[in-house]
Amino acid sequence: MKIAIIGTGYVGLVSGICFSDFGHDVVCVDKDSRKIEMLKNGDIPIYEPGLDTLMARNVDADRLSFSLDLADVIDGAGAIFIAVGTPTRRGDGHADLTYVMAAAEEIALLARDYTVVVTKSTVPVGTNRLVEKTIRAANPSLDFDVVSNPEFLREGAAIEDFMKPDRIVLGVESNRAKEVMHNIYRPLYLRDFPIVATDLESAEIIKYASNAFLATKITFINEISALCESVGADIKQVSKGMGLDGRIGNKFLHAGPGYGGSCFPKDTTALARIGQDNGVPMQITETVIKVNEQTKKRMFDKILAICDGTLSGKTVTILGVTFKPNTDDMRDAPALTILPALISAGAKLLVVDPQGKREGEALLPGVDWVEDAYTAACGADLLVILTEWNEFRALDLKKLASSMTSPRMADLRNIYSAKDAGLAGFEAYDSIGRASFGTTDG
Repeated sequence: MKIAIIGTGYVGLVSGICFSDFGHDVVCVDKDSRKIEMLKNGDIPIYEPGLDTLMARNVDADRLSFSLDLADVIDGAGAIFIAVGTPTRRGDGHADLTYVMAAAEEIALLARDYTVVVTKSTVPVGTNRLVEKTIRAANPSLDFDVVSNPEFLREGAAIEDFMKPDRIVLGVESNRAKEVMHNIYRPLYLRDFPIVATDLESAEIIKYASNAFLATKITFINEISALCESVGADIKQVSKGMGLDGRIGNKFLHAGPGYGGSCFPKDTTALARIGQDNGVPMQITETVIKVNEQTKKRMFDKILAICDGTLSGKTVTILGVTFKPNTDDMRDAPALTILPALISAGAKLLVVDPQGKREGEALLPGVDWVEDAYTAACGADLLVILTEWNEFRALDLKKLASSMTSPRMADLRNIYSAKDAGLAGFEAYDSIGRASFGTTDG
């Protein structure tokens, strides 16, 4: 089947490449000439492990191409996916649907034959009805259906999530459109991956509710970690004990400096506004948003405490600034809250991140970027682990400690332990919800 994907951001590009690997003829369309030129040259504007290899394979097989103009590729397309950004709108917290509606209007003006318009972007409840209404108003004679097909891709594991999904959600209300969507996802259907067919509104809510629930799990365990620190419990043991309960599960129960990224902050904010607009306040989600911001600020307090209450004139090595490992995404990363606060307190920051520099240079002015942890730690007063990249999981702690002016560590991802740090020669160590030593807060 010929498929057009509007938008070559994270969701659009990953989806387009994976659909082409299913054997479909896919054209990814974007108005950003720089991105399209990069893609035509074999370069990818995002970092996602394995995506470059998969793209090259399908380009070579003539199943995948890129274009600036939807008009050139829309003829014969059995499905057109809208995969554009829906950022939080400034001032009110709503999802900005400008790009979604612009794509709908363009489809209406260009489409001639029956097509299925598929919304892949994360959109508030009622958006797909609005897309349908917009297309109908602009081109009353067009034969089409609208489908909601939300994505559930984890950055850093997107290919695996697409090829081996927990479920595929289809908000679809005609048998004709359902058949088209089943043909698109036929390779997964044949392998018995669950396909959940719903009405449009239910599909839209499934996406927001899923992300809000996962954000809640992260925020809950972070709040419990603060209690563990107060009473002397170990958050790792608590998380393990909780996660073994099949009703709870162990995923998203890892304490850290707060959630970030392209989905959870934006989607929890949007869900809160949807609830307010419909007279059904999402009180749990609203609290999650508030507590997550408090968690980020608490990390600054921990760092300050391990430095005896002052950061002025001190050199701090930061390991990791992306919101999670295996991505270059800096959107709403805890680092964007924590690092500016450290700079304001007078600290000099040396930053190491395998992929974070591309976005981080513009977002984190005033930091110095260093290639490796050992170089960055030499002469430093404090080492802070913010992102659990694999290369930070097996560091030579003795080598680090011996090179530092003041060997102290704030392990905000619980990679090491107080015992490990003490044996390596660190004079102070703190983590999340576990034993520490040498800090002014215990």
